[in-house]
Amino acid sequence: MENTKGYLDMELLRFTTAGNVDDGKSTLIGRLLYDSKSIFEDQMEAVESASRSRGNEEVNLALLTDGLRSEREQGITIDVAYRYFATPQRKFIIADTPGHVQYTRNMVTGASTADLALILIDARNGVQEQTIRHSFIASLLGISHVAVCINKMDLVDYSQSVFENIQRAYLDLSEEIRPKNIHFIPISAKLGDNVVEKSTNMAWYTGSTLMELLETIPVPRSEDNVGMRFAVQYVIRPISDTFHDFRGYAGMLASGTMQKGKQIIVLPRGQRTSISAITLADKELETVHEGESVTVQLTDDIDVGRGDLLVDADHELPQISQTVSMNVCWFNQNPLHVGNRYIIRHATHETQGIVKSIDNRININTLQKETQIESLAMNDIAEITIKTATPLVFDSYKINRTTGSLIFIDPQTFETVGAGMIL
Repeated sequence: MENTKGYLDMELLRFTTAGNVDDGKSTLIGRLLYDSKSIFEDQMEAVESASRSRGNEEVNLALLTDGLRSEREQGITIDVAYRYFATPQRKFIIADTPGHVQYTRNMVTGASTADLALILIDARNGVQEQTIRHSFIASLLGISHVAVCINKMDLVDYSQSVFENIQRAYLDLSEEIRPKNIHFIPISAKLGDNVVEKSTNMAWYTGSTLMELLETIPVPRSEDNVGMRFAVQYVIRPISDTFHDFRGYAGMLASGTMQKGKQIIVLPRGQRTSISAITLADKELETVHEGESVTVQLTDDIDVGRGDLLVDADHELPQISQTVSMNVCWFNQNPLHVGNRYIIRHATHETQGIVKSIDNRININTLQKETQIESLAMNDIAEITIKTATPLVFDSYKINRTTGSLIFIDPQTFETVGAGMIL
């Protein structure tokens, strides 16, 4: 099938995988890459050689994604493995994330930019504790669509009743855990049933294959009612006679649309002005859409710097505050305590912050909220409140991931130690 649009113009879908240990995540990704002809001959030869050296009787497609030596030796996924491929319809970025509870931070990292979560369930075992945990994290991160792939159907004789029982059990999960848009697909990642090609073994299933779903599902965008959000990353002031009076503001449009002549407000100071020009390299643009990086010029000569946010004048404004409540996932071995100080990076703005309270911690296994918590350990997920040295301009994470998220940086090591999702 011919590709009728340019690669650069193709729509991009980011998705993440999650599942219990040995549910077949890496094998499924390997099957997607193999059956869609998205791997090179030398890659396949290397996988075949590695499979033989491990004593496998057949090609182990999981080795296409389990890239670390320790992963191959243990047969588990430890780190987040990113893979890129394309079909004539779309480009894809896959984040193959670990299933172990001790690697929760890795899953959060891989899923934080995903448009879809692919959750695997072993048909022999049904819904497990980790299924609930992964579904909760997907919901917490605001992932719009979840594809529940019930894998290893070949090991239960492709039973329709097994598939339907697992589907019912998943739908019985509480609304707090269960995502809004769920798609159930019975598959065999090892044999390829309903992955790229329709299965002849499950004629009772009339839905789409996984690849068909990935190619056609709407790519979520930030809520339309949020309006324009453009965080200034860099102020451009060329020192030359040709551009003597040029003053531009470079950044990426996080949501909404930007148009020449649009009335805007610069936050947090609240100055009002309008957009006089939008440029990309040496090309002038009339309109810019979400996800595009451009340089903006303003009608008025006002004080605008890195970290400021340009927003619509005719939409509801984001919140501005030095006190912010959020869900946080803690990444670091050094615990978070009340009173700890961190560098807070929010979009392009950076400031100092102090932890004012740990309001509750979520037990990742039972999903119960635990109170009177004095500290957070690595992989903990909790609701906390911080106070910053300068105001943050933010939205809820549920409606805008860019302006609704922030990261914690250790002021001594400058390492990222946590990620927050603003409530």
